[in-house]
Amino acid sequence: MTVEETRRRLGRFGVWIAPPTLLKTPVSVQREQFARVERLGYGSLWSGEPPAGSPGAGREVFTQHAVMLAATERIVVGTGVANIRTRDPLATHGGAATLAEAYPGRFVLGLGGHGGDRPLRVLRDYLEAMETAAATVLPEIDYPRVLAALGPQAHRLAVNRTDGVHPFLQPVEHTAIAREQLGPDKLLIPHQAVVLDTDPGSARTRMRALTPARFRDVETPYTVNYRRLGYGDDDLTGERSDRLIDAILAWGDETTVATRLNAHLEAGADHVLVHPLTADLVSAVDQLEHLAPQLTTHPGAPGTSPPSRASGGGARRT
Repeated sequence: MTVEETRRRLGRFGVWIAPPTLLKTPVSVQREQFARVERLGYGSLWSGEPPAGSPGAGREVFTQHAVMLAATERIVVGTGVANIRTRDPLATHGGAATLAEAYPGRFVLGLGGHGGDRPLRVLRDYLEAMETAAATVLPEIDYPRVLAALGPQAHRLAVNRTDGVHPFLQPVEHTAIAREQLGPDKLLIPHQAVVLDTDPGSARTRMRALTPARFRDVETPYTVNYRRLGYGDDDLTGERSDRLIDAILAWGDETTVATRLNAHLEAGADHVLVHPLTADLVSAVDQLEHLAPQLTTHPGAPGTSPPSRASGGGARRT
């Protein structure tokens, strides 16, 4: 499936659901809510998996996404992300290719998750091993691949070896930078956390609750990238500044949140993933239902296709 075909299938807006939310939701309820998301017109449905060593924080990613695909009819399903520390490259390719074969044109593989030494080298080697596996295991099955890339070196790797990137918890200015570094021929699929709440205190509290206290003063790839974007110690220490929270969280009424979502498109995103910060899956889909009519008032309803950024941009194997 080419990049342009993937863009057409995705449309403008999709949905990202946190792994812990799906872990505590019975599969029977999941099926109902995934079908509901599709009826609302969103073009994709994504989730991820926890880091290796955290088995209690989420379901196995390929099994979970198979449930998503089986519960829906047209929606694209993506892993955001499948953790490369959880399985070897052959297993990852085998799982992805099987879903892509079973549901043609409906599966995108997002990869990431190595936070140790030389993460880009490890990821590059992993992609090469996947390519070797793909030469002999289901070689005729193709599927788009995107990386959880934030900085310029990761963007270069994505340009050279995959079909694009899936940035997580980044402000709109990062989307503009990513598009410039990727060029027009690669997929850019940012995640956007949202809260339909007009009270700044309670909205920001939901965002801050995602970061446990023990991780608040730890340097991570996220804090490194926020510094690259101009955020300093005053923004990154403790509970994070209101300035940073407001940059990575879209909060307010439906119109305000829809404006932020469209700002990513205007900055160069192909497709924006909406992540409602709610206590459970049903409440998350309720917020998506409230947002959907607002998104249809902009150039591109949740299920409509974005304009072409380039002709002939082909998806290729890593």
